[in-house]
Amino acid sequence: MSQSASRGLVVESVLVPDAPELLDVLSAQAPLLWRRRNDGMVGLGILEKLSFSGKTRIADAGTAWHHIAEEAQVTDHVNTAGSGLIAFGTFAFRSTSAVESVLLIPQLIVGQRAGTNWVTRIRFADVDGDVLTTATALALLTEQMKFSSSLAAEPSVHLTPGAQSESGFTAAVNKAIERIRSGELEKVVLARELEGTLAGTKDLRGPIRRLAESYPDCWTFSVDGLFGSSPETLVSVHDRKVSARVLAGTARRGSDTATDVSNAAELASSHKDLDEHGFATRSVVNALTPYAEQLTVSEAPFTLKLPNLWHLATDIVGTLASGSTALDLVAALHPTAAVAGTPTVTAVEVIDALEPFDRGRYAGPVGWIGADGDGEWAIALRCAQLSGATVTAYAGCGIVSDSIPETELIETEMKFRPIIDALS
Repeated sequence: MSQSASRGLVVESVLVPDAPELLDVLSAQAPLLWRRRNDGMVGLGILEKLSFSGKTRIADAGTAWHHIAEEAQVTDHVNTAGSGLIAFGTFAFRSTSAVESVLLIPQLIVGQRAGTNWVTRIRFADVDGDVLTTATALALLTEQMKFSSSLAAEPSVHLTPGAQSESGFTAAVNKAIERIRSGELEKVVLARELEGTLAGTKDLRGPIRRLAESYPDCWTFSVDGLFGSSPETLVSVHDRKVSARVLAGTARRGSDTATDVSNAAELASSHKDLDEHGFATRSVVNALTPYAEQLTVSEAPFTLKLPNLWHLATDIVGTLASGSTALDLVAALHPTAAVAGTPTVTAVEVIDALEPFDRGRYAGPVGWIGADGDGEWAIALRCAQLSGATVTAYAGCGIVSDSIPETELIETEMKFRPIIDALS
């Protein structure tokens, strides 16, 4: 049993005027962030870390969180998405991963959403504390800003191929194509990694800021050493409204307007990319259907423009069935065809056979869960994991029968770009 389940929590959220920008209050030691388009939350201090592993790791996290939320005394004067009791979370891609899946309950949360600013304080019920007021919340923020104002020297790192070389990756793609053409599966997503050792400081606030400012329409996250900017919403739940975005199919941005438009048009008509996208969309719809009273899917994929890539995208919206939570949907959805393949079970077996490394939390769910079961979760893409002084970045692509290994290698290079640039 967790400490918070046995001791209970006292949670207070109050409105504050003119709160600092979220990126300005990040912790240097353990930055905890969930942000998109200036909205989101920063966590300061870790009250409790809940760890999970194995096949039932996401379901176990949901059960543990339900007990914690039931016992918590919550006073929420804000009543918006992300206020009150929340935990930040990140889950390993594979049930056999040596990397733990976690929920982190912060001591203090600074939140901003649609012009509303707030501070949440969380403590154990058996620890005395004055009632949180706007004045005390502002005093806590002022104190935090003293520690966040001075940015340490930028970290320095040179990333090179890890367990999977470039030639090893193209060989793995060739093997995957052979297995697809033999009828064993329709699609598999293969990844590779780059590794490096941080020199100087381990302060990631600079790289995280660059990710957030360069990719404002992505979910920029930092949870337990995993940081990145993901374009793909796994699932979002607010007031029983469910939304998800499927991304599958990729093209490079053009060097000029004419080339850029041409690349987008070619992507939108690509048989290979449309097939890959169809697999991914069907997997999400099938997983959500038991938990939603109704689902609406975009009539056709649309091209989504990011600073360095075009993606094929499909939006899915619906209404959550009574009693379900965001973590229930996360458990049902993961892994999607967009990050594993089709059929999923076979694709994961092929990934295990062809990838000579543990993906860890790459391509796993990352986000937050609230006491009421609402939450926002993305797929951990365009990301890296800091473990000690070692940074490991990941990038992958969907392999289908007519994939070209050298083209897939180039796609991974494009997808490494956000992390490489952020760490430069």
